[in-house]
This record gives sequence, structure tokens and C-alpha cells, in this order.
Amino acid sequence: MPSQQAPRGSVPIVEQRAIWIGLRLAAIAIAVPLMLAGCLPSLSDLNPLNLIAGNDEEDEDRLQGERISVLSLEQTLEVDPDLADIEVALPPPYVNDSWPQPGGYATHAMHHLQIPADIKEVWRVKAGQGSQGGVRLTAPPVVGDGTVFVRDAVASVSAFDAVSGKRLWEVNLKPRKTKSYMGTGGGVAFAEGKVFASTGFGFIVALDGKTGTEIWRQSLGLAIRSAPTVSNGRLFVSTFDNQLFALSTTDGRIFWNHRATPETARLLVSSSPAVSGDIVIAPFSSGEIFALRVQNGRVAWSDALQRTGQLTPLATLNDIAGRPVIDRGRVIAVSHNGRMVSIDLRSGERVWTRDIGSVQTPWVAGDYIYVVSIDSEIICLSRRDGRIRWITLLQQFENEKKKKGPIFWSGPVLAGDRLIVVSSHGEALSVSPYTGEILGHIDLPHGSFISPIVANETVFLLTDDAKLIALR
Repeated sequence: MPSQQAPRGSVPIVEQRAIWIGLRLAAIAIAVPLMLAGCLPSLSDLNPLNLIAGNDEEDEDRLQGERISVLSLEQTLEVDPDLADIEVALPPPYVNDSWPQPGGYATHAMHHLQIPADIKEVWRVKAGQGSQGGVRLTAPPVVGDGTVFVRDAVASVSAFDAVSGKRLWEVNLKPRKTKSYMGTGGGVAFAEGKVFASTGFGFIVALDGKTGTEIWRQSLGLAIRSAPTVSNGRLFVSTFDNQLFALSTTDGRIFWNHRATPETARLLVSSSPAVSGDIVIAPFSSGEIFALRVQNGRVAWSDALQRTGQLTPLATLNDIAGRPVIDRGRVIAVSHNGRMVSIDLRSGERVWTRDIGSVQTPWVAGDYIYVVSIDSEIICLSRRDGRIRWITLLQQFENEKKKKGPIFWSGPVLAGDRLIVVSSHGEALSVSPYTGEILGHIDLPHGSFISPIVANETVFLLTDDAKLIALR
């Protein structure tokens, strides 16, 4: 596969390349019907897929031909010459026995995980309904108590034995007389022996992890955007109208909610808040990020990851689609339209800012941060000051010469001294975290828009057609 490593020096972060609006990329779909409404959506009106999933053939034909620039201004990122000859040092890998919620642990800081030097596929199963028609698979799998839990594109939750891949149970959460696309959004988390599932239908359920039996259900009355984050008996989810709710994991009662600025357009992804101690870090599609007190929802500080001067609709989206990471007193966050920051967790003061756009969760390990940019680059930055150590450019188009068939990359995860990313055109790459060199690849049965996860020295991949693959 034609991939190339960027030369040491400078690499364009934003080229004037176009993407097909009609391309059905779940992670970059814009929810535009709300723009016309001029008001907050009701649950029944909210369809974040209308732009790319028209209701008739005429709409599909029209959308397939429309092009739009990803970002309006060209800029460059440069490798810092003072870091170019400094060796990247990482903490030793460790075995994590679980990946209980999207992002791993509640802080989303997983550091360096352990997997064998050579891994191969040990099982593959169909985990439910994948992306198709008006429904999108956006929820990453989670692992707890030796079980992999998956929420598919039509809100069915399934449990699989992590060793054998055997299906243990399945529960369909779609209400009767509702459209499947309304359930897009949300995700699953595992804690206290329970699976917590949030849905675009506007409710959250707690299921018994061993049987799938429903324990409680709580309706929020609004489509839920985020996968749950669970910490110390509290569950946090955000809705499509930019509210964060805190609920009890015991019975689902609502403790408090916080309202951010409503945003009429967003990226169709399954993000989630981060929690450390008494602070929850909540990202929103408005580009706002709030540090809230876990107990009462009071604001400790806030920031806005927004840039001016963007001229196209896609470029002006401020959405913080990747999960924020809390690591050793720092909050690392990045927005779609080109702001990556490190913020002091307690004071809310910015430590550094970089002009990097991404819809992926940054990966922090030791003194370095790895992020996949919206322009198909893997970037290694200094955690201390944000300076760039190396940049590797991945394949951007299936046909690079004609600039056709845009490729979307998800990840990375750091495991066994290699970064792992997956692509929308059906490939998983391993990349050196030390140099950015591409080490190898495997072909997948289908494209994937969901970052890999790791538990018990096993890599789990979920493709866009809902095939769950275990590599060990």
C-alpha cells in the first residue's frame, strides 16, 4: 500500500484537497438540519445523518457530486529542530486486564499497553448491524470481566467471550415504532458488573453484565451524543443539544446537568467526558470544554478551542470530537477546526497551544503525545511544551494521483512498542512511536472508523460492517 513517511522538517497540515460530501464517513458527517430550524431539536426531529443519508434518490445524486474544501487556509507544522535528534523514551508496557469504557479508563490516559511482538487473528464474529442506509456504527467496544461488549448501529447490545468470541447474550434497545437512524449516537461502558448503554433514542439503560437483564432505565428526553463515562458511582453523558448529565450508577437518578452553548452542526462521532478525582472534563460540539465539579456540576473553569478565519462550513466546525485526556495534572484536548491544547487541570490555564485539527483522541505516554490529524498525519508532540518530534504522512486517497477515494484514519493506540491505527479502506498499520516509521500492516475485511482497543494482551478491532476481530 503506498504510504510515506514525512521528511524531517515541515509537512502541510492542511492541503487544499476536497472531500466528497456524499462519502458516507460516519466520523465526519455534519448534522445540518438543525441549522434551518434555528432552535434546539426535539428528540423526534433530530437526525444527524440527513446530510449524507437523503430520503430519496434525487438527494443522493445531488450530494454525491458536491465537493467542499476540508479547511480554507493552508498552514504548516514543523518538526522542532531541537528535538530532531532526541530519542523518544516511553514507559515500559503493562498488561491492562480491561478496557471498561471508551478511551480505556475514565481519564482516557492508557500510556503503554502490552501485547506480544507477533499477533495474529484468533477469532472473528459478526457483532450486529453495521453502517447501512441511514444508520451509522459509531460506538467503540469495551472489555470487562473477560467479556467484550458491543453496541451496534441499530442499538443492539451484545456480549462476547473475550477468549473465544462466543456470543453470550444480545439485547435490542430500539423502541417499537421508531426509526433505526434515531438511535445513532451513544455507546457502552462497563462498571460494577453492569453494562451502561446510552442511545440516540434519548435514554440510558443499565444491563446485567452476565445476562443482559435490564436493571434500570432513565430517559433524558433528548438524543444522547456521547458514550457513557463512569467513575465512583456516577455516570456522565452528553446530549445532542450540548448538555452534560450526571446520573447514579445504582438507579439512574439524575444528580445534575450542565448546559453548554447549543451548536447546530456537529460531527457524528461517539465522544465522552473524562473524569479524574472530583473533576469531570466535558467536551462539546461548540468547541467549549468545561471542568465541572463531580458532586454538583459547578464550573471550575472553561475554555474554547475555536479558530477564526475559516471560510467553509466544514472548516468552521468547532466540535471536540476526540475524547479529552487527563494525565498528571494536565488536560489534553483537540478540536476539529485546528486547536490542540494542554491545560492545567486545577487552574484552567493553558500550558501550550498548537494549530492541529483532529477528530481522534490524543494518546499520552510518558513525555509524548500522539495524535492523528484530519489531514492523515500521525504527529508525535512533546507533552511538556507541544513541540513536534516527528510527523508521518499516511495515505490520504485510494487513488493518490487523481485524489479520489478519501481515506479516514482512526487511532492511535500504543501497545507493544508500536502505534496501531485503522483506516476506512480496510487496513491496520503499525507505526514506530520512536521514529514514525511504518512497521507493517494487515488487511481488514472491511473499513473501520473506530479506534482499536486493547485488553489482556489482545487487540480488538470493530469494522464498519460490525465485524469484531480479536488479534492475539
